[in-house]
Amino acid sequence: MSKKILITGASGLVGPHLTGMLLQKGYPVVHVGRTKRAGKIPAFVWDVSKGELDAAALEGVDAIINLAGAGVADKRWTESRKREILESRTKSSALLYKTLASARHNVTTVVSASAMGYYGFGEKIFTEESKPGSDFLATVTKQWEEETDKINDLSIRVVKLRIGIVLSDKGGALAEMAKPVRWGVGSPLGNGSQYLSWIHIDDLCSMFIKAVDDETMQGVYNAVSGNWVTNKEMTQAIGKVLNRPVWLPNVPGFVLKLMLGEMANLVLLGSRVSADKIKQTGFELQYTKLEEALKSFKL
Repeated sequence: MSKKILITGASGLVGPHLTGMLLQKGYPVVHVGRTKRAGKIPAFVWDVSKGELDAAALEGVDAIINLAGAGVADKRWTESRKREILESRTKSSALLYKTLASARHNVTTVVSASAMGYYGFGEKIFTEESKPGSDFLATVTKQWEEETDKINDLSIRVVKLRIGIVLSDKGGALAEMAKPVRWGVGSPLGNGSQYLSWIHIDDLCSMFIKAVDDETMQGVYNAVSGNWVTNKEMTQAIGKVLNRPVWLPNVPGFVLKLMLGEMANLVLLGSRVSADKIKQTGFELQYTKLEEALKSFKL
C-alpha cells in the first residue's frame, strides 16, 4: 500500500502540484495549514505561533512533507517581515518535533523543504558539504535546518531538500520574470551575469516523492537541475520561448536596491549549486535544459 502523506504549507507554490502528483500515484494525502480549507483533501489546522497542532492529523500518517514558511519574496524585508520569514520556518519545524515527540503516531519519515540560500552567494560551485553563508537568508536556512534536525532524535528519518529557483507557470519567480518580457520590456537585472540555479516543479515534486520512498536517503540534498544559467541567459530564453525581443539595457542594480532594499540581493546575486548528490541516488531529472523546461509551461 502507498504511504499516507501529511503535507504542511500545502497552499504555496509547490504544495498543490505535489498533492496532485501524489494523488495521481495513489498516495493518500492530508493537509495541515493555518485555516481549514474545504475540499477533497482532509485538512487539519495548526497554530504555529501558539505551538498547537491537532494530533488527529497524524492518524495513519507514514511520512510528513514540511513546506511551511512565509514567502521570501512576497513583501519588502522590514524587520518584522524578516522575523516572520525566520519564525514561520523555525517554529513550524519545532512544532512538528514537539508533536511527534508527544503524540502517538506511525511517522517514520520527515522530508523538509530547505533552500539553496543556505550557501549564500558566490562564484564557487556549492555542494552539500559547503559551509553556510553569512547573509540573512543563509542565517534563516541554517536555523531552519537545525530545528528540523532535532527530529532525528526521535528515530525518524529526516531528509532536507535545499531548493533552487522553482520554475512553474502557476506563480513564483518565473511568472514574475516572464511578465516584462511578455510586455516587450524585458531586460537582464544588474549586470546579468549572476548565476541562477533552477529546477522544474515536476522534478522538484518527484524529488520529494523519492525522498519519502527511498529509505536510503538521509540528510541534505540540493534540489536543483545542476544546469545553472546567468540572469541574462534566463531572460533571453524566456524571450525566445515567448517570441518576444529582449532589447532594453540592463536594469541597474542601484535602481533595484532603491525599489527592494536588502531583498534586491535575491535578483542581483547568484550561486551555482550542484545536483550531483541527488543524481547519485539514481534520481533522473526530467528537465536539465532550460529551454525545454520553459517550453513545458503555458507562459
